[in-house]
Amino acid sequence: MEKEQLEKLGRDYQELQMQLQSLALQKMQFTEQKEEYTQAQKHLDSATGRVYIEVGGLIVETTKDEAMKELKDRLESTEMRLGIVGKQYDEAVKKEQSMRSTLNAELGRGQK
Repeated sequence: MEKEQLEKLGRDYQELQMQLQSLALQKMQFTEQKEEYTQAQKHLDSATGRVYIEVGGLIVETTKDEAMKELKDRLESTEMRLGIVGKQYDEAVKKEQSMRSTLNAELGRGQK
């Protein structure tokens, strides 16, 4: 492999590592969000009396059924996003492993 190609592969590998970090962070955030919504559903299920939800930075009173529907929608959306990011992360990990193997092989050849 020519020097320019090897340098480009090295840059691409670094970019992929940054992408992996970003995807890992997103995955963690969606996982935490999912857990928060799940816990909120449990608390709401046992709630009695007035119920409030956040809408665009405001807290408004609503019915328990409406709040449960809102939480369910948010949870489904978060699970969908988590699934998408999870797939992207898994694909990026495979690509990273392949690129690392190629880089190691090329660098090993260069040392001989």
